[in-house]
Amino acid sequence: MSLQDMNEVSNFKQGSAKGCASNNLNYPPFIPNILDNLMYSKTLCMDAKQSWGNHYDVHSLYGYSMVLASEKALQRVFGANRTLLLTRSSFPGVGKYSGHWLGDNGANWNDIKWAIPGMLEFGLFGIPYIGADICGFFDDSTEELCRRWMQVGAFYPFSRNHNAEGYKPQDPAVYGADSALVRSSKHYLNIRYTLLPYLYTLFYKAHTAGETVVRPVLHEFYSDSETWTVDRQFLWGKYLLITPVLDPGVDKVSAYLPDARWYDYETVRIFFPHWNRRNPMGLIIALDDHDSAAGELFWDDGDSRDTVKNSNYIHYKFTVTQGTLTMQVTNNGYNDPNNLKFDNIIILGVPTVPVSVSVTHVDATNTTTILDNNNIDYDGAKKVLTLQNLDLILGETYVVEWKVLRINCHPEDNADQAKCEARGCIWDVSAPNCIYPEDYGYNVTSLRESNEGMTIDIIRNTKYRSSGRPQSRDIDTLRVDIKYHSSDMLQFKIYDPNDDRYEVPVELSVPTTPETEESNRLYRVAIVQYPFGIQIIRNSTGTIIWDSSVPGFTFSDMFIQVTTRLPSQYVYGFGETEHKTYKHDLNYHTWGMFSKDQPPGYKMNCYGVHPFYMGLENTADAHGVLLLNSNAMGERSTHTRTESHRTYLVGRPVLPAYWSLGFQLCRYGYRNDKEIETLYTEMKTAGIPYDVQYADIDYMERQLNFVLDKDFQGLPALVDSMRDEGMRFIFILDPAISGNETQPYPAFERGIAADVFIKWPQTISDDIVWGKVWPDYPNVTVDESLDWDTQVELYRSFTAFPDFFRNQTADWWHTEIKDFYENTMKFDGIWIDMNEPASFVHGTVGGKCLGDPVLENPPYMPPLESKHLGLNHKTLCMNSEQILSDGRRVRHYDVHSLYGWSHSKPTYDALLDVTGKRGIVVTRSTYPSSGKWVGHWLGDNNSSWDQLYKSIIGMMEFSLFGISYTGADICGFFNPAEYEMCLRWSHLGAFYPYSRNHNGKGNPRQDPVSWDAAFATATRDVLNIRYTLLPYLYTLMFEAHTKGSTVIRPLLHEFVDDKTTWEIYRQFLWGPALLISPALDPGVTTVRGYIPKDRWYDFHTVNVGVRGTMVDMPTPMNHINLHVRGGYILPWQKPENTTYYSRKNPLGLIVALSDAGTAKGSFFWDDGEGIGKQKVTFEHSTLTSDVGTSGLDAADYLKLGVVRIWGVGTEVTEVTITLNDGPQPLTPQHNLESQVSTFLEHLIQLWLMPMSKYCVYLH
Repeated sequence: MSLQDMNEVSNFKQGSAKGCASNNLNYPPFIPNILDNLMYSKTLCMDAKQSWGNHYDVHSLYGYSMVLASEKALQRVFGANRTLLLTRSSFPGVGKYSGHWLGDNGANWNDIKWAIPGMLEFGLFGIPYIGADICGFFDDSTEELCRRWMQVGAFYPFSRNHNAEGYKPQDPAVYGADSALVRSSKHYLNIRYTLLPYLYTLFYKAHTAGETVVRPVLHEFYSDSETWTVDRQFLWGKYLLITPVLDPGVDKVSAYLPDARWYDYETVRIFFPHWNRRNPMGLIIALDDHDSAAGELFWDDGDSRDTVKNSNYIHYKFTVTQGTLTMQVTNNGYNDPNNLKFDNIIILGVPTVPVSVSVTHVDATNTTTILDNNNIDYDGAKKVLTLQNLDLILGETYVVEWKVLRINCHPEDNADQAKCEARGCIWDVSAPNCIYPEDYGYNVTSLRESNEGMTIDIIRNTKYRSSGRPQSRDIDTLRVDIKYHSSDMLQFKIYDPNDDRYEVPVELSVPTTPETEESNRLYRVAIVQYPFGIQIIRNSTGTIIWDSSVPGFTFSDMFIQVTTRLPSQYVYGFGETEHKTYKHDLNYHTWGMFSKDQPPGYKMNCYGVHPFYMGLENTADAHGVLLLNSNAMGERSTHTRTESHRTYLVGRPVLPAYWSLGFQLCRYGYRNDKEIETLYTEMKTAGIPYDVQYADIDYMERQLNFVLDKDFQGLPALVDSMRDEGMRFIFILDPAISGNETQPYPAFERGIAADVFIKWPQTISDDIVWGKVWPDYPNVTVDESLDWDTQVELYRSFTAFPDFFRNQTADWWHTEIKDFYENTMKFDGIWIDMNEPASFVHGTVGGKCLGDPVLENPPYMPPLESKHLGLNHKTLCMNSEQILSDGRRVRHYDVHSLYGWSHSKPTYDALLDVTGKRGIVVTRSTYPSSGKWVGHWLGDNNSSWDQLYKSIIGMMEFSLFGISYTGADICGFFNPAEYEMCLRWSHLGAFYPYSRNHNGKGNPRQDPVSWDAAFATATRDVLNIRYTLLPYLYTLMFEAHTKGSTVIRPLLHEFVDDKTTWEIYRQFLWGPALLISPALDPGVTTVRGYIPKDRWYDFHTVNVGVRGTMVDMPTPMNHINLHVRGGYILPWQKPENTTYYSRKNPLGLIVALSDAGTAKGSFFWDDGEGIGKQKVTFEHSTLTSDVGTSGLDAADYLKLGVVRIWGVGTEVTEVTITLNDGPQPLTPQHNLESQVSTFLEHLIQLWLMPMSKYCVYLH
């Protein structure tokens, strides 16, 4: 250590022994207000000479220069070891080398106060190692002053007791071993030594990032003006607030506590003193109002120089979110000789005793240990959780998870303590504020078990009051049925055995016989009796994948609440609503589910309802949960593959027509059929692949279903002409039917005759529940300059809504579609919209809903868009009556979110019957099992950059929901599109299963030929790639239809063992083998994406790159990143302008070899509606194919064209193909640089006879 004193420079003479000369340096024209009003008072003459210049110029640098010289000397003496250098005189920059004490203070109460501003100021000056002489330098200190100074001085960075010669001793020992001063000093110095690792880390942050160590309160709470004048308190870093006693004779302190959650260190917990660096480590975790915390630890040998520069240190980053502590090592360049370990972890602010605590050692094996109760101590009064004897190795990464349940007892708005306690619940300052007590819920009264399942009777714990919703009667006695459907599927149903309540009329595809052999089941079920809960346990890992044995289960007439503990934070699904990430944020977010005419928006309930989620367990196993409910609901998150079984449960996705995989164009706002014809001509001229043209409601006379507008009289002939050239046509239908026509309107009249429209309950009225949607009154001219509500009131006609649950409605709908097809216009597919159902008035015309008003505003309103306006906002009255196919009458309140579902099958059936072709139906509103009949577009999105990546999330979610044919409106529906965004979106949209460019009325055109030649060329090029790979995409659709697999996949579905993929949502896969990494942000020319741990080939260059890492991929404006996975075979065809022509081209194969030199794939082909199967596998150097046919017409036989084999390491000189009639030679072309072998045999016909085979041999 080196202490530099008197280096101002100090002199006991004025200038020198001989005085100072009279000149402008010693007596300048202006003298600041300094000591003795003399420049050389107590120092040297100003005209003294130094190597840096006149003392006049460098006087204040004397201490700085001495520090530099001392630092060099210390380095020579101590070499690689750090030392302590202290200087009395300082200057900016001295903090890099030295600390500072605040000089020769006095033993008085003023100087103990002044020390705090002094330290705070030197923090600003870049000198964090700072402190004052504890108990004062001059004068005799009183015992009280010294005791208080020892307390605050324990938290000076430079903590030193020092006084001058001739005054009474003031070190603590002089006051006696058992004196109050000694006891107090030991107490606070023990705290200091306990927290030295934190203080040392603060110095590391100061050294590397320039942060302050001791800091004023305002530095952390600068927006709070109250902190601007606080100078009697200070902080260590961000997290420790020190409030000392600075006045005599007081035992209370007036202090300011900023707006944050603070814990009293001494009353909550004190560690045992850590006297030296050999003792075990510990952590204090102080949770904030969001149950989060963060911190760091820096650790080295504490002595050597340049440990940071040479990375010879350990650095941890600590984060806590929702009961999970991540102890992440970010640098591990030091081996501590004492084999230090983290022994104790203390968590402040844990509201209740945890149900379990686990520690995962993040290493090659990721071993998880469940802590024994002996390792866990919980103080309920102080809300402190202590984890002890942990034995966590310093320098290793760990995840510590404590599961604490805070189940919201008052999910409604405006909770307060009185309302909370009226429900028998607990009011707490943490969110959520109102929580259930541990035994709130139901208890088991009887349990009967068989090899097919269980039946349990439960009764509400009436110790507590009602659930607090007087309009929703609590049901005290319930029954629970559990059925073991199969080895990997079970179902439980909770119901009132004394009342025949509404149940969702959606038939699920469950096995006809249960799995009765316990040894075959992958799960086991445990029943917790008090409070009642169901636990479903995965046998292979012991993971509890469903656990409702938590407080708060509520079952009342209009409110049901079920809570489950999640086995991990990885939850996906729940729709339809816009999510910012594929993995849900579990930090107390709530999403409402209730179908609504609501464009995509964050936390807005949109068109469909899918109460399904996939949970990914920490063991990389997955499970799915379907909550079969069609009432308005909210999902709140607190805290081997499943998708195949999921789609089995709700039915396999529909197999779309092959042409529906082609590119499609639509626009709301075509003024006449000539505009469509012009667009078609321009697209053909540009040579852009394009299969389907749409007509939105513009083609309708006054937006009436099945009536052609006068400006579109030429549309039927145009459609016929386009279809003759290989194009297809889809038209739109809305469910609402006008009831104000002055001329005969068969759709309405036949509907009235068949009694298909939704009415009021017969006990109230026999009238139709009238709404208003798109149809206009007859004989009016719409003034579109008026506001929307005025237009609806003046111009929109009354509309009736078909009840598609009724059997006769499907017949009526079929009749209308058939009549339109046969007598007005041909079509190939149908687009059904506005079927949430949407209405432009709320409830009914006039706004007065008949019947019980509680249905419109139930006791609990989920977090829905405009929930304050009631459930009938933009839809029908909830008391409207619908009639199920079995004749049972139900309230619209119960089946509202099923309207689009009920609309889908009758439309699909009518399309197949009327056209005789498979075609496609695309719907806006969906529910589980809708995918059996329809595809879905992601709604009326906005032309904004964020909608690009959100469309990927939407497609991946709908894959979970069993709807494979999905996509977003390319370039956006609302607002004008911007050039760069639309071009990037066109590249992304080329890989939507449902690839359609569509925009809204009043916006400029955004189709590919509406921009410039470069845009058209780039769009044509990327669509040519799509059309090249359509045989692969169609095969994926077939496998989804027959096996329940997904088409659009998140990376985690294929690489679930790679946890990096669990949070990726800006890339996606086509099936297992094509990785798409689009540009999704403005102005970028590179895309940062993840290349999973496998062999991948760049589709454009066939180069094999890195794996298992993030990569920056060059992405110019005319490019999208595509990678083909090694080990797979992709079928392809040469693209044409429509699939009608591309399907006639020979079949090609891309054989992308794995590291082992193998590949496999499959290929499905039919005429667009038939079923046949060809399976292709590639093993080593032999390509074999087993071909199966089932009624395929000769006209649809394919011929094998070009086969490209990627990754062949050596030159191929000879290729033979062996058919049924023997071997034939082929001509190979081999590129040694790209390792691609290509061989071509023109028009080898494959399907000449059923079950033909062929083999290809490479030599």
